[in-house]
Amino acid sequence: MQQVITELMNGTCGEVRLNEPLAPYTTWKIGGPADVLLIPRDKTELVRAVKLLHAHQTPWTALGRGSNMLVTDKGIRGVVIKLGDALETARFEGELVYAGGAFSFIKLSVMAGKEGLTGLEFASGIPGTVGGAVFMNAGAHGSDVSRILLRAEVLLPDGELVTMQKDDLAYAYRHSVLQLQPGIVTEAVFGLKYGDRLEIAATLASYKARRLRTQPLQLACAGSVFRNPDGHFAAKLIEDAGLKGYRVGGAEVSPLHANFIVNTGQATALDVLTLIEHVKQTVSDRFGVQLIPEVLVVGER
Repeated sequence: MQQVITELMNGTCGEVRLNEPLAPYTTWKIGGPADVLLIPRDKTELVRAVKLLHAHQTPWTALGRGSNMLVTDKGIRGVVIKLGDALETARFEGELVYAGGAFSFIKLSVMAGKEGLTGLEFASGIPGTVGGAVFMNAGAHGSDVSRILLRAEVLLPDGELVTMQKDDLAYAYRHSVLQLQPGIVTEAVFGLKYGDRLEIAATLASYKARRLRTQPLQLACAGSVFRNPDGHFAAKLIEDAGLKGYRVGGAEVSPLHANFIVNTGQATALDVLTLIEHVKQTVSDRFGVQLIPEVLVVGER
């Protein structure tokens, strides 16, 4: 590992930080250290780093805004690649939107609205990156990424950049092929439609007002924890099971929205994982429905 660290430092692959705590890099504010945190300054450095890690067979994990991720208390072995300025780009060409993998999905929806483009309104409450949204087929309000994505540029584990068409991603509910084969989304191309600016602005405003009213956004959380099972809403199942406000250590089922688990201040990853299992078991026992988490758990167990 020391040789890899030395080569990363000498190979113009970006900023290198050793034994870096990851809690500040996640919206849950939870997580142990990364052996190495690497922050490439541009796409060239990112590609160079992945090729180097592939040559040394060193495991790596990509980290965007950490909004749908639970990092374990022991942290992540190998190298964590933090995607920041290198991939925070966005441009509009008619009805096409080109967005870097690290660009804020919420910010992109607002920008699209100002351009008079409709189709991204659903993204206004998804606090992750474009890359993360493409990775998990993020969605809300009856729409998702699969409805608007045309293609994505993906950096493969061997350092090769490839273009994947929407059909290549094998989209399903909160699923894409990228969850089965590692890769970093470096850019996505979305196809939108021109619409009425006032109507788009009104929709964005209504979604924002609803979020502020129904979600515990003032506390550290990771958005919805569970997928909605067929024919059910996860939040209603959890609430009907009497679990609102249920706590394990510093982790709590939000009294405001039952599908949110909040960090009340000192929660550990173990607290969250224990609470998730309790919620799953209770809902299964009460209603015979199996809840599936949509949060990505990474790190050493």
